[in-house]
Amino acid sequence: MKYNKLADCVVTNKNVIVRADLNVPITNNIVTDNTRLKAVIPTLKYLAKNNAKIILISHFGRPKGVSNKDLSLKNIITPLQELLEDTKLNFIDDLIGSNAIKAVSNCNYGEIILLENLRFHEQEENNSAEFAQKISQLGNLYVNDAFACSHRSHASIVGIPNYLKSCAGLLLQKELENLDQLLYHAKKPMIAIIGGAKISTKIKLINNLSSKVDAILIGGAMANSFYFAQGYNIGKSLCEKDFKQTAIDALKNAKKNNCKIILPQDVITTKNLAPNAQYQNVTLDQIQDDDIIADIGINSLDQLNHELKNYSTLLWNGPVGAFEIKPFDSGTNKIAQIISNLTKNNNLISVAGGGDSVSAINKANLSDSFSYISTAGGAFLEWLENYRLPGIDILLK
Repeated sequence: MKYNKLADCVVTNKNVIVRADLNVPITNNIVTDNTRLKAVIPTLKYLAKNNAKIILISHFGRPKGVSNKDLSLKNIITPLQELLEDTKLNFIDDLIGSNAIKAVSNCNYGEIILLENLRFHEQEENNSAEFAQKISQLGNLYVNDAFACSHRSHASIVGIPNYLKSCAGLLLQKELENLDQLLYHAKKPMIAIIGGAKISTKIKLINNLSSKVDAILIGGAMANSFYFAQGYNIGKSLCEKDFKQTAIDALKNAKKNNCKIILPQDVITTKNLAPNAQYQNVTLDQIQDDDIIADIGINSLDQLNHELKNYSTLLWNGPVGAFEIKPFDSGTNKIAQIISNLTKNNNLISVAGGGDSVSAINKANLSDSFSYISTAGGAFLEWLENYRLPGIDILLK
């Protein structure tokens, strides 16, 4: 894959527009997970060190084209400045107006100016060419360092590169190189753990991976659709029953590709999917009509622990239980610990990405013991499905 890299571009005394993903969770004015902020720091510091004027743009939340002080990027200035240390961060509550133009002009080289939320303008999500051109007029070079947003055909992702020389930032380059290593040069045998709620959102991924990996463990509520397709009673569990044939076809497809499909053979059930609800560990044939499957079972976790020792590379996307409700996060947390131990002992190359699985890894302070963790959610999933994203395709041109 050939694309311009940041190191290939002249940035000294240039106005460099950096599209980052600064969309971090905030509760009571406190950033609760600064992973995405930390991820973009190497690119920003590289540009500052090389005396570029850095024009930083990002979305934040979903304001639907309307200004909203609660979704202003002003809210992340303090935590971002702390990570930047001596690199000065400026802010302007404008994006394409005269005030933004003036603020960029007054900004010094070697400093950063953060512009206001892209999504305060509906033209961003509409991929307005005029909007993209107005932003591009602020810079000489465009850097995409937002892999997590590169599945979106938005103006700041696919529009600006039509007007400026463009390249991949250090984070985007790192993501692409690691995923390329995983998908095309992975050490075999390889296993994937795919969790989540709905088979409809992951079936394309499962079918695609079954031709590339040696085994797939399917967990989370998505597994219920497979249980249902095989005739098991799943009680009141979340299930897409209309996708019964889809599940059957996926199993046939995997068999044709000599890919082993692993479904947990025991599960945690509850009568009430609520925090600290009572639960029990049962086999699939013990599930009652009023049961709700909430997590992977203890025996299945033990079996997985032994199973993973047979593989060299692992891909993990999605939780294996109702992760957001304790104690049904236990299975996902246990899997994170199992993978961490095998990776630290150099028995496994582990790559994780997407939503709650990464959250579990971070909460357990295990991120340093995974081989690679993608900062992306939907983009990570779509890349695994297609190996193509609009934001990457435009860089290849």
